[in-house]
Amino acid sequence: MKWQSVDTRKGTRCRVLEGGSGAPLVFFHSAGGLLADNPFLDRLAQGYHVFAPEWPGYGDSTGEDLLEDMLDFALHGWDLIDALGLRRPHIVGHSMGGMIAAEMACLAPRDLGKLVLAAPAGLWDDAHPIPDIFALLPFQLAEVLFHDPQRGQGLLTGGADLADIEALKEFYLASQRRLAQAGKILFPIPNRRLSKRLYRLEAESLLVWGVSDRLIIPAYAKRWQALVPNARVETIDGAGHMLPYEQPEAFSKVVQAFLG
Repeated sequence: MKWQSVDTRKGTRCRVLEGGSGAPLVFFHSAGGLLADNPFLDRLAQGYHVFAPEWPGYGDSTGEDLLEDMLDFALHGWDLIDALGLRRPHIVGHSMGGMIAAEMACLAPRDLGKLVLAAPAGLWDDAHPIPDIFALLPFQLAEVLFHDPQRGQGLLTGGADLADIEALKEFYLASQRRLAQAGKILFPIPNRRLSKRLYRLEAESLLVWGVSDRLIIPAYAKRWQALVPNARVETIDGAGHMLPYEQPEAFSKVVQAFLG
């Protein structure tokens, strides 16, 4: 897969990881952004033409000041799809990206193919409050996000030696930029009344959850399934919230089986 830059009509410039051939598939990443290695995208690119844009405020993408609220993020997603020249792509969203993908599907229910939501944010249940990721220290993030926190810490840092002060500084500054952007729609709690709009969703939909998810626990899958018309649910063993990264082969197989 290779990187390209795309300009939208709103004035954002986004870096997009692209590869493969076949039906178009757009992947929207979580609040943590794309990691250094994204093996599940490589696997999906074996059967689809995959586009994985970075949100403004992530990586080399710019224009974060132009996105202020949930509607801005959702419209930006459609602006990206227009800029890429895609028509009715499949959309796959993970966590924050899943919340945005669901909003996009509610705004334009006939403009996408199928929809896959991997542990999406966007709903709130007082019986199962979602931990505040903005209050967690780096080592605590891995505990919440991964089935295997030790391995997960390495995935989050891309193998960087955080004992090195310059590497730590670079990692910290990039993390703060990402979280500042994500905070616009996730802080203080990721509830932007999406539940009131999910009735508009017409796309055939799949909900995928890691059995060991400690951030948005699997109980939320039932809540989503009750609100999304005709949604299916699949769970993946040995995976926490970062299921595409912890179990890339299993995740890709589930997505491919659903998309066909």
